[in-house]
Order: sequence, then structure tokens, then C-alpha cells
Amino acid sequence: MSRLFGTDGVRGLANGLLTAELAMQLAQAAAVVLGHDRTPDGKRPRAVVARDPRASGEFLAAAVEAGLSSSGIDVFDAGVLPTPAAAYLVADLDADFGVMLSASHNPAPDNGIKFFARGGQKLPDDVEDAIEARLGLEPQRPVGGDVGRIQRFSDAEDRYIVHLLGTLPKRLDGIKVVLDCAHGAASGCSPQVFKDAGADVVVIGAEPDGLNINDGVGSTHLGPLKEAVVKHGADLGIAHDGDADRCLAVDHEGNEVDGDQIMAILALALNEAGKLKDSVLVATVMSNLGLKIALREAGITIRETAVGDRYVLEEMRDGGFNLGGEQSGHVIFSDHATTGDGVLTGLQLAAHVALTGRSLKDLATAMTKLPQLMINVKGVDKARAATDEGVAAAVAAAEVELGETGRVLLRPSGTEALVRVMVEAADMETAERICTSLAGVVKERLSVSSELAV
Repeated sequence: MSRLFGTDGVRGLANGLLTAELAMQLAQAAAVVLGHDRTPDGKRPRAVVARDPRASGEFLAAAVEAGLSSSGIDVFDAGVLPTPAAAYLVADLDADFGVMLSASHNPAPDNGIKFFARGGQKLPDDVEDAIEARLGLEPQRPVGGDVGRIQRFSDAEDRYIVHLLGTLPKRLDGIKVVLDCAHGAASGCSPQVFKDAGADVVVIGAEPDGLNINDGVGSTHLGPLKEAVVKHGADLGIAHDGDADRCLAVDHEGNEVDGDQIMAILALALNEAGKLKDSVLVATVMSNLGLKIALREAGITIRETAVGDRYVLEEMRDGGFNLGGEQSGHVIFSDHATTGDGVLTGLQLAAHVALTGRSLKDLATAMTKLPQLMINVKGVDKARAATDEGVAAAVAAAEVELGETGRVLLRPSGTEALVRVMVEAADMETAERICTSLAGVVKERLSVSSELAV
């Protein structure tokens, strides 16, 4: 069987792959691996459980809480909250672990289960494997007073909001912000924290009904936010995804400001203030080359990782760095959070606008995005992408032509039989020409029906 855990927990169609039975079994396994095996004798383990507002989250959360409490874990039910809030509350409560039910930016029929270890940290692969390995084993079944208790974590949202407000270098008085909450987990706390910070707030996408999460709104659909920012004459707009672990922005003219641009703005600000650890930003290989060029000129080094915020987090932890993220808007401030936090990112971005008196459009000019094109080449043997001599020769020739004004990236998909060909260049015409040519070579050389020698 294939591995149950993916890059961000266990995710799939609710009542399809992700059933109540599986949710309970995962909770019972985690109760042992993250709870009893790591807790001193005589101390009952405690866990925080939160979810986004998907309809399926109601029965899945009930199943998770039943699995935990029946295994002797005391449960603090935090209700609907962003993923980063759940991670923060695990640490704030000094709980043994946490569980978040969300499928992030996926449509409403999907859902997911992710676990946080003590301190709100994401789990390494070996711990996920240990949980998965216990699924077929008999769960712990205490009786009487040894069963876990479930209680509502009544001040969970307030604790998170107070924490966020404590990170601000400047209040947001005089700043007008449009927030798009994707009808998701941030629909309550994000508007509240921006108002508490002094901003004039306009809210869209904050009426979750269990079925409309990410539906035409949020970070994957920026059109409504762009229109609202211009209509209301706002200084900027902030878009979350369903579980609010990411943030994209829009300037006062309705122009998108992506994760790379946000990281450029914040890295430069922290570095100028002497607060960017070792003058290093951690980003993935998918970040635009323009980010690296802009930061290099400011004396900031980029440490590159594989795609995925978990790899960014690992590099940050290993090197002790305090800022990292992805082009998609996952930005991690390790001084304040253990995972990407879209509400925190939006607050820091708005605070920098307030602190400098500069528009977000002006701040975003800190980096020039190079034209970037990606073609997915399907029906190929992705395992040979890194070893085929013909592909390597074509890539080398493209790199020589691009020089320091562009780059090439070939990345086999982790889940599909395809290879992603990405090219950045000084202009789109060059990017299109080189990317199309390389995609043709990949298709010819790696086609599953090809008789070419490896």
C-alpha cells in the first residue's frame, strides 16, 4: 500500500478516503505515539483539536475526539480556528500534541487531518510512519476514571489574537484593509485582530456555511479582493486560504503581491532592523529568480529547499533562521510561529506599510519578478528526468543561453506521471521559446513509449 500521510498530513475526499472510522483510528494511534509514549507515567496526555468550517469537519472532529478520549487523552476542543492558531495553542497550553482538521485551499468536499507535536511543531516523516504503523494494532482502552475528558477551549481564539497583537511593531491606525477570509477558518479571528490593531477593515468571504470554503474567494481566487480594494479605496488587501496558513496581498491599485514579493519586503525590513538571523531567507526552488537577485544586492542570502513548507521549516530549524516561505504565500516567522501563518503575515505586511508610510505597490518594487513559465509534460517516465543525457544536454544549453538573467528547473511531480518544466527569463518571449523547446525534449526523451536508450 502507498503511504497514507502526504506532504501535509492525511488528506482526501471526506467519506471517501477520509472516513470517520479512519479519523478515529488515526487519533487512537496518535494517542500512543504522540501521547502515552512521550508522557511521564502518572501524567495524562493532553491534546488540542481544531478544524476549519467544512461540514465534514464536524463529524471528523467528533471521531478524532472520540478516538483520543477513549484512549485516555484529555481533549481541548478549540472549535473553528486557523491551522497556525492550533499550532500556537499546543505550545501556549503546553499540550502534548494537537490535531487540525482541514484541507487548506482544497474545495469543500475534501478534508484532512494533520498532527502537531509538543510545541506546535510539524511531525517528521518517521513519526508519521510510526502513527501509520499503529493503525492495525489494538488501541489503548482505559476504563473508569482513566478515560480522557473533552472540554471546550473557550478562550482559544482570544489567546491567539492576543499573541498576534503582541508581534506588531506598529499599530495599524489610519490603514484601510480589505480582508478575504475564503469563507474559511480565519473568518472570525482575522477581522477581529485587524480591528483590534487599529485598522479600518472591510471584510469579504467571511460567511462560512460549511460548503462554500474557497468557493470563488480567498488566495486561490483573487478577483473579488482586487475589485473590493479598488472599490473601497483601501491601502491593501489580504487574502487567506481555507485554513489561513497562507497570505497573498493586493496593492491599492488591485495588483497582486505574491509570496515572493511579501518575503522580499519583510526580509529587507527585518535585515535593515538587524533582526534577520544571519541575513538569510529560506525559500523553495520555485521562488522567482528576481527574489534572489534583489536580496543578494541587499546582502541577504537565500537558502533554497525542495517545494513544500515542511522543507522550509526543516531548513529554518536546522540553521536557526527566522524567516522563510513559499511563493504561494506560506510565510514562516519562527520568532512568533512554528508554521506558516497567513493572519500573522498580513499583519506584519500592513504594519510595515504603516511604519514606512509607503504604499504596498511601492514596497513591492523591492524585487522585479522575472517572467516565469511552467509546462507540465505528461505521460513520461519522471524517474529518468535527472539522468537522461539528452535532457541534461538540452538543459545545459538553455542555461548557457540564459546566463545570469534566467534559470531552468525540471521537477518530477510527486503524485503524477509528469515532469514540470519551468523557465525564467528576462522576457516572456524567451521564456516561452526555451520552455516549449525543453518540454519537447522531455516528451521525446522520456515518453513511456519511447525506445530511446537511457
